[in-house]
Amino acid sequence: MGCTTILVGKNASYDGSTMVARTEDSPSGVFRSKKFINVSPEEQPRKYKSVISKVEIELPNNPVRYTAVPNAILDNGIWGQCGANEYNVSMSATETITSNERVLGADPLVEYKAAIGKPENDDYVPEQVGGIGEEDIYTIVMPYIASAREGVTFLGKLLEKYGTYEMNGIAFQDENEIWWFETIGGHHWMARRVPDDSYVIMPNQLGIDKFDFEDAFGAKKEYMCSEDLKEFINKYHLDLSIDGNFNPRHAFGSRSDADHTYNTPRAWILQRYFNPTSNTYDGINADYRPDSDNLPWARVPEKKITVEDIKYGLSHHYQGTEYDSYSKNINSVKKGTLRPIGINRTNFLGLVQIRPYMPDELKSIQWLAVGSCVFNAIVPFYTNINRTPEYLANTTNQVTTENFYWTNRLIAALCDAHFADTASHIERYQLKVQSQSRELLNKYDEEFIETKVSKEAAKDYLEKANDKIAKELKVQTDDLLDKALFTASCNMRNKFARSDA
Repeated sequence: MGCTTILVGKNASYDGSTMVARTEDSPSGVFRSKKFINVSPEEQPRKYKSVISKVEIELPNNPVRYTAVPNAILDNGIWGQCGANEYNVSMSATETITSNERVLGADPLVEYKAAIGKPENDDYVPEQVGGIGEEDIYTIVMPYIASAREGVTFLGKLLEKYGTYEMNGIAFQDENEIWWFETIGGHHWMARRVPDDSYVIMPNQLGIDKFDFEDAFGAKKEYMCSEDLKEFINKYHLDLSIDGNFNPRHAFGSRSDADHTYNTPRAWILQRYFNPTSNTYDGINADYRPDSDNLPWARVPEKKITVEDIKYGLSHHYQGTEYDSYSKNINSVKKGTLRPIGINRTNFLGLVQIRPYMPDELKSIQWLAVGSCVFNAIVPFYTNINRTPEYLANTTNQVTTENFYWTNRLIAALCDAHFADTASHIERYQLKVQSQSRELLNKYDEEFIETKVSKEAAKDYLEKANDKIAKELKVQTDDLLDKALFTASCNMRNKFARSDA
């Protein structure tokens, strides 16, 4: 599934938090409604079966509570994403990434194959169960991990045992560390720790650009991988280095023409945003261009990164460049030629911020935006809860303004067609919602600490805080819809100046 991920180490963030953010973007021509829920240990399956691959997995009997953003309609599986569990550990799960023919030929993907014929016939071919994928990974990992490192090893064992039918990248996060996990073929994997002083942009490509095998098979301070990865590389001649410096992108990744319009431009525009003066990004002699294959995996930003920076980045449509989808320059030949980050088919944006300076009950904040990010706002919610606000939890396939998802979809469709006329409404909405949310978050943080809310009363307190945030969000979102509808109605093609009033 098309996605863009931003990882921010604790010393690169504005407040010392680790931050992991990811958009879930549907395939072209598909829109998946999403909801924000809490999953209790009682609701967690003990025997899991995938809808897509039919794989069945016996799960541990000790799950903990966690938040998730699954599909509202489960006809295609759960597709849980982006939350935090009882241990204040988070995972993104998952971003589709690329690979090459050499890897896939050496370790093929484990794809589901339906039975052919009837069992009583000689030519009958039985069903072949597939591996795990984006549908499954969050649900079968999230309730069982107590640290980011545990997440890497837990998923690694599952991948080695069951295999996967797709290439995926997954982030694991706790208050101290962020690890980025990439699958390699059907059963192999590697992971690298995000440097504390750096950020990482991941745009649907295998991204890790260096790997230290000595550390991975030793102290595991910065790198981890499947046990036979070195043998796998040697056996199938995957190392393409001339100087002996192993580059995973060259060995496992892709470098196609499609990457240069669909993937790499997203990393290029966000590195340009976070490091505007560190390099040149325009012209034939630029250090980095939209089609550059050597964009660094991790970079130290020029200033510390905020939640608002991440939201702006994941809403990007190349504004300020000749590629801007909404450019007023009708003569621009490059307008709309690159895949924007803020695309029409974004289902939601999830950002988990884990705050080391807060009590355990307040540490994890799950920021959410739904629909196309150009036209929405991101809102914080506490995760140490037993229930989520109805406005975000009640999503179905029924189009209605009674939930956050569908209201944002309606706003985006109206405002996209009238971008110039509605841009000021969107800007005011985003400023109002995000500043108001900050105000409420600060209020409830301070009140919780000052009044010394007990552990027994914490969940109830935080649920009420979330309800208040959601209530104010609905007021502002309904108001934006009203303004967008009025503007679009006034600009209808069948308008006529004369009135009979």
